[in-house]
Amino acid sequence: MPVVRGKNIDPLYTAEMIAVRNIEMAQQIAKGPNNDLLVIAVLKGSFIFAADLIRAMHTTGLAPEVEFITLSSYGTGTVSQGVRIIKDIDSDVHDRDVLLIDDILESGRTLRFAKELMLERGAKSVTIAVLLDKKVKRSTDLEADYVGFECPDYFVVGYGMDVAYAFRELPFVGIVTGDAT
Repeated sequence: MPVVRGKNIDPLYTAEMIAVRNIEMAQQIAKGPNNDLLVIAVLKGSFIFAADLIRAMHTTGLAPEVEFITLSSYGTGTVSQGVRIIKDIDSDVHDRDVLLIDDILESGRTLRFAKELMLERGAKSVTIAVLLDKKVKRSTDLEADYVGFECPDYFVVGYGMDVAYAFRELPFVGIVTGDAT
């Protein structure tokens, strides 16, 4: 079990597992709606997954444009106060196929907001790719079109996901299991 910053991190999905799944997902995406494809990565947690998935998409012959959006689904506390845009995209989505990429689909509120926003702006289609799908936390009927892995009800870190801005650099997805002794 790796020890990082004095914490035991139990790997849930290894770097190798993630790399294989990214290629499989890219192949699935290549079969879906991808005319004039615009990929929008939802920051911050998705940045590593989005980069790797976009590179895997390149190997399938896709050459999407890439944008970034930062959304906040929580105010200053832990109770959702709705979703707000912190940093919007610059591109016009009108009549384009859009792929939203996020690290984890939990409640579904943030991704539902992003999907509805892109459709309101005239996107031809909006699909969703997530590394992790945590169905047990879902509070909407939103489902991802492309899923890397089902996520058990654990708080996960690594591969872009953090706790208090730590552990994003890990090449795997893991669970913090306690302090190293």
